[in-house]
Amino acid sequence: MSGANAVSEQIPVRVYGGPTALIDYGGLRFVTDPTFDPPGEYPMPLPGDHKLVKTEPSPVTAADLGRVDAVLLSHDEHDDNLDNSGRAFLPEAPVVFTTVSGARRLGGNARGLAFWQTAGLQRPDGGTVTVTGVPARHGPVGCEPVSGDVVGFVLTSDDLPSVYVSGDNAALEHVKEIAERFAPVDTAILFLGGARMSFAFDNALLTLDSAQGAQAADMLGARRVVPAHFDSWAHFKEGRKEIDAAFAEAGLADRLDFAR
Repeated sequence: MSGANAVSEQIPVRVYGGPTALIDYGGLRFVTDPTFDPPGEYPMPLPGDHKLVKTEPSPVTAADLGRVDAVLLSHDEHDDNLDNSGRAFLPEAPVVFTTVSGARRLGGNARGLAFWQTAGLQRPDGGTVTVTGVPARHGPVGCEPVSGDVVGFVLTSDDLPSVYVSGDNAALEHVKEIAERFAPVDTAILFLGGARMSFAFDNALLTLDSAQGAQAADMLGARRVVPAHFDSWAHFKEGRKEIDAAFAEAGLADRLDFAR
C-alpha cells in the first residue's frame, strides 16, 4: 500500500468543489471555507463593474454535512471563500477559526488566530487537537490593503498525522516557513487554480498555480496532496488537467488525491 493511500485511510478528507472540504480528524469534523450557493455572480467592492462568477453548483448543502465541530475559514471577505449560504451556516458550528480581523467582523463564535497562534479542541476520546494559524498571503507582496488578510491552518494531535490547509495563499516563502516548523506534513490541502484577475495587481497570482503547488508539496514533504479551490469559479486559470501535469512533471503524481 502506498504512503498516500495509507494516510488517506487515516485522515478522511472530502472536497466538495471550490474551497469547501470536510476533514475528519481525531473524532472531530472540520469544514474549510464553506460555500454552498448555486451558480451566480457576486459584485466585488472595487471601482468598476467587477464580479466573482460561480460556474458550478455545490454538490452538497450545509445540511448534508451533518455534525460539524469547527470551521477553518481562511478569510471572510470574498464570496468564493464564504458565500451567502456559507455565512448563514457559520452559527451552526461551535467555533469558527479565521483571521483576527475576520473574527472582529463576524463576531459570535468566530475566533481569530494570528500567524503561529494555537487553539486546542477536546477530542471525544479525551485527547486534544491543536489548530495552528499559519502564514498566508492572497496575492503579491503588499496586497493586503486590497485583497485583505488570510490565514492557513495546521491540525496536529499526538497520535495523528498532521494536516495543512493552505487557504488562499500565493506565497511560497510562507510555505517554506511552515515547512520549517511542521515538515513532513502528512496531508496538505492546497488551494490551487492559479487564480488571477486582469485588473488586480497586474494580473499577478492570487493563489498558487499548479507548478507552485508541486513545489509546495515538495517543500512540505507532504505524503498526500489534496487539491482544492481550483474549480467552480471563473477566475481560476488552471484546473485538474494542469495540476495532474505539473505534479507528474515534478515526479509527485503519486501524492495527489482529489478526494471527490
